[in-house]
Amino acid sequence: MKFILGIVVGIILVALAGYFYFATGSAPVATTDNTMPFEAMMANKALHARIDKEMPRSVPIAADEAAYMAGAGIYRENCEVCHGAPGLQQSAIAKGMFPKPPHLFRGKGVTDDPPGETYWKVANGIRLTGMPGFKGNLSDTQMWQVSLLLANADKISDAVKQQLAPPPMPAPMEPQSPAKTKK
Repeated sequence: MKFILGIVVGIILVALAGYFYFATGSAPVATTDNTMPFEAMMANKALHARIDKEMPRSVPIAADEAAYMAGAGIYRENCEVCHGAPGLQQSAIAKGMFPKPPHLFRGKGVTDDPPGETYWKVANGIRLTGMPGFKGNLSDTQMWQVSLLLANADKISDAVKQQLAPPPMPAPMEPQSPAKTKK
């Protein structure tokens, strides 16, 4: 009986210590703080278990130039601010996020992930990362187009890379001199 009571008291003390840790503001919550012990491991374990259970196994659209071009426009409008574009640095927004959003056009990005995994992330988002879910804002076709673009980011054509480039900044206008008034 004492053994069981000891276990119950131990569980209660651990729960109270955890509550105290969070309630007193000791937990790292700023984007510049270090991660909590086991935070990344536990979050990744839960995320990958959920994705493995729910991600689509087949792709309903063709992985072709037209899909990549459409995906590039969607990416530029919705994703580039956090994930960057080929050959460009990430924005100040991305640099201030925690965890840092992956630059999807550097290294292998998500080209080693099945398109269904990327689709799941685009559709549902990822809690506590800043990654929004686009279900309801983008159509299924649009989410598949951007997912296929990213799954094949290491194979895209120069035309698709051009589509991903931000639009050129307009040339600054020269100041105009005040119009002479007639008397």
